[in-house]
Amino acid sequence: MSIERKMLRVLKGEAVSPPPIWMMRQAGRYLPEYREARKTAGSFLDLCYNPDFAVEVTLQPIRRFGFDASILFSDILVIPHALGRDLRFEEGRGPLMTPIEADEIERLDPSRIHEHLAPVYETVRRLRAELPAETTLIGFCGAPWTVATYMIAGHGTPDQAPARLFAYRHPTEMRTLLDLLADCSADYLIRQIEAGADCVQIFDSWSGVLDEASFHAYCVRPVQRIVGKVRKTYPDVPIIGFPKGAGAQYEGYRNITGVTALGLDWSVPWNQAKRLQAEGPVQGNLDPLRLVAGGWALDEGVKRILSELSDGPFIFNLGHGITPQTPIAHVERMIELVRGTAG
Repeated sequence: MSIERKMLRVLKGEAVSPPPIWMMRQAGRYLPEYREARKTAGSFLDLCYNPDFAVEVTLQPIRRFGFDASILFSDILVIPHALGRDLRFEEGRGPLMTPIEADEIERLDPSRIHEHLAPVYETVRRLRAELPAETTLIGFCGAPWTVATYMIAGHGTPDQAPARLFAYRHPTEMRTLLDLLADCSADYLIRQIEAGADCVQIFDSWSGVLDEASFHAYCVRPVQRIVGKVRKTYPDVPIIGFPKGAGAQYEGYRNITGVTALGLDWSVPWNQAKRLQAEGPVQGNLDPLRLVAGGWALDEGVKRILSELSDGPFIFNLGHGITPQTPIAHVERMIELVRGTAG
């Protein structure tokens, strides 16, 4: 008997009722069991690189909520880390790196990235073996632009001004960096698929800060490069692109990059979301703060999304990652609403 993975049916273009549901950052600090595992593991990177811990925290939200998909627990910055850049995480500050200089880019060495990332591939293999057969396993990477912003600034910034300025001052070096990150990321995704990932997602969390020309050069072109490389090895594996904050520039993104589905952030208007869905599967797009608030705000948000998008190929998700202060009861309510089991 064939295994039915609802999310893969949607990614093939089918409308499924009720739609499959998962959450970005679904393994994370809003769960008490995650916080316990994090405490035991030590550093955040120890959590990412130790398959015992990474498998455990990836499985936690599946055990608790029964989501239709599970996403590998890791971080988008493991690629620059594998390229030899320093990386650490501080509570309240997030990821911290030594900012890269223009003349250092050509010296980045990708020859040992798979050796460095071997624990991640082991995690994927173990997850596919341990997850319920009907649960879709999602691999992922950060998009080159978003990863580059952290490498250049050394930390997160409100508008990624350091990376934008770097790109204007050093366009050749910026292109070299983005091409290298695209090639490494494509290889990384290919290895995740080999290990058992059913589909992959490319997170471009900072695409919304760029003007039109820069969006095409720094977001679209590198993702197109990743997709092309992955497709040569795995032509039929679905790829979800999530250019958060892209606004009007969502239009045409799928056709140019070649991604299978679009992740929509919560700011996308309904008329635009429906146009994008007419071209293929979409995923999203509840405002994470509606999930924090609960009550009428949550109910209204979920019901509106379902009424607007459920007739086409659609995966229910948030418009960005779940926040640490989210009450578990609100997640349970959201799932009940999506699956039609709410009282």
